[in-house]
Amino acid sequence: MAGRCEVKDLRHALENYLTMRRGLGFKLEETETQLAKFVLFMRKKRATFITNSLALEWAQQSVSSRNAPAKRLTLVRGLARYLSAFDARTQVPAENLLRHWPDRARPYLYNDQETKGLLEAALTRSMCDLNNRTYHCLFGLLAVSGIRVGEGIGLNIDDLDLNSGLLTIRKPKFGNTRVIPLHATTLRVLRDYKFRRDRFLGGRQVEPFFISNRGTRLFHTEVYRVFNLLSVKIGLRAPGDGRGPRLHDFRHRFAVRTLLQWYRSGQDAERLLPVLSTYLGHLRVTDTYWYLSACPELMGLAVQRLDRRWEGTI
Repeated sequence: MAGRCEVKDLRHALENYLTMRRGLGFKLEETETQLAKFVLFMRKKRATFITNSLALEWAQQSVSSRNAPAKRLTLVRGLARYLSAFDARTQVPAENLLRHWPDRARPYLYNDQETKGLLEAALTRSMCDLNNRTYHCLFGLLAVSGIRVGEGIGLNIDDLDLNSGLLTIRKPKFGNTRVIPLHATTLRVLRDYKFRRDRFLGGRQVEPFFISNRGTRLFHTEVYRVFNLLSVKIGLRAPGDGRGPRLHDFRHRFAVRTLLQWYRSGQDAERLLPVLSTYLGHLRVTDTYWYLSACPELMGLAVQRLDRRWEGTI
């Protein structure tokens, strides 16, 4: 007979559930916050086990975004599946109880001319040469390395080994430090920037690699503001247009170009995909598979390879 998991044990059960999942590599900070609120909700309802109606009632309390209820219900579903092993009364909410709206922005795949135009525009943006070089190098590094915007802004001087050509991303989104090799041409530009940066600082030691004209770390809001201004300047978006290509889209460009290069050179992209996932800092390889459907040309090359596999030619 299945054991019973009463409300008085639910908080402890939640701790065990989170410990188990963190052992698999998940951080779950937001999950812990939300499920703690759900446990409190259950206590107020004097409920002794999870039901579909209770899960739906709690999930739909949030109106912060149209996807919030479905996301909250997903969190409860995971906990319910865990608790159902101990209490047969537990109901696991079905996948289709609440609609989940697509919230992943359609990627913009920069071409070489657009990327070059943005970097050249950065070099003539202001009267401060170092400030221009800072944005030129930051945007260029995002384009060729696939790192996140926050990771680029957060780079410290010790994170870049310009002798070995290795870039270290510490405390990234999912908590696992990763090392990314850089091309010789990228290193040449970064060495030049470091020389100019050090000369600008006049011997003063500061931690950030990319600095403002005050020698401080860049602010996210200022980076996005400069990017938007440059995007308008080179025609990527209209003045005042809140939509258009994003800085984050440089990650899409890096991922798609890497996969295209592998397919065109006849390499086994499927086998190499975990390597790309590591460079991008993805927790799951399935997150990287999304790029296959984001580019028609890439999807076509994948289908061609599949056809050749079925024909036995590879």
